[in-house]
Amino acid sequence: METDMSEKPLIIALSKGRILDETLPLLKHAGIELLEDPSASRKLIFDTTRDDVQIIIIRATDVPPYVQHGGADMGVAGKDVLMENGAEGIFEPLDLEIARCKLMVAALKDAPPVSGRLRVATKFVNVARQYFAQQGKQAEIIKLYGAMELAPLVGLADRIVDIVDTGNTLRANGLEPTETIADDISSRVVVNRASMKTRHAAIQAILDKLEQAVEQRRETA
Repeated sequence: METDMSEKPLIIALSKGRILDETLPLLKHAGIELLEDPSASRKLIFDTTRDDVQIIIIRATDVPPYVQHGGADMGVAGKDVLMENGAEGIFEPLDLEIARCKLMVAALKDAPPVSGRLRVATKFVNVARQYFAQQGKQAEIIKLYGAMELAPLVGLADRIVDIVDTGNTLRANGLEPTETIADDISSRVVVNRASMKTRHAAIQAILDKLEQAVEQRRETA
């Protein structure tokens, strides 16, 4: 006997940090609030003020595959993560206009041009490889998971590709942005394609409330 998916709670995938902090007030507009503080719990699945909605808190890079493969019905992911990991099989219906930043190339201040193959340190391997290929530049991509700014300082890389918000971290380490790959990075709502069909009414109602919340915040900004 098949299980009626409509009887299961709708799962929303979020990631800890800035995206979680800035998404929760928007979800509150849709009547969705966590029943406990995730920072004080080791849980990964959280009940909300709505019996039909649960929130899972996972790594930012895991949000798209969880939504894509049906582990979550919908989620919130940075455009940078979607660019790097691909968004095949998921809808991207709404820009929440939060966690805004840019994806940029950076180098040591006054660094001379590099002749020949560039060494580029980044966690955005796919984005960087595609970008430099489009520029007609040969690049050796070195995958790092953090402290990108250190790579040029110790001679590991000529350039880095990373998210830039204020630019303070770059400046503090003697780096400066040199090229912009994407200047419209923000957090987007993503929805599983099958869920959008089978649970359309519930998901669309949440999307409508989120869009209202985004518009209200934009008007008061």
